[in-house]
Amino acid sequence: MFQLSTQTQEETLVLVKEKTEERYDLVLYNDDVNTFDHVIQSLIEICKHDVIQAEQCTLLVHYKGKCGVKVGSYKELRPMCEAFLDRGISATIE
Repeated sequence: MFQLSTQTQEETLVLVKEKTEERYDLVLYNDDVNTFDHVIQSLIEICKHDVIQAEQCTLLVHYKGKCGVKVGSYKELRPMCEAFLDRGISATIE
C-alpha cells in the first residue's frame, strides 16, 4: 500500500485550505462628491497603496465607474470597506 510522507500530507492540506478560502474584491464606485485627493489619500491610508497605485485606481474609478482596489477574504476586506463608507466613498465587497 502506498503511503504519503508527512511533508506531502502537510503540503496537500495547505493547498486544499488555499483553494477553499473564498477571495473577494473590494470595489470603489465613482460619485460626484469626493475629490481625487480625498480618494487617493483614503486608498493610501486604508489599503496601504503607494501613491502611484492609489492615483491609478482613482483614475479607473473616475473613468470606468468602478475599480477593484483590494483582493482578500471577506474578514480582511470588511473593515476596509467600512472605512471607505465612513469617509463617504462608495464601496462594496463582491
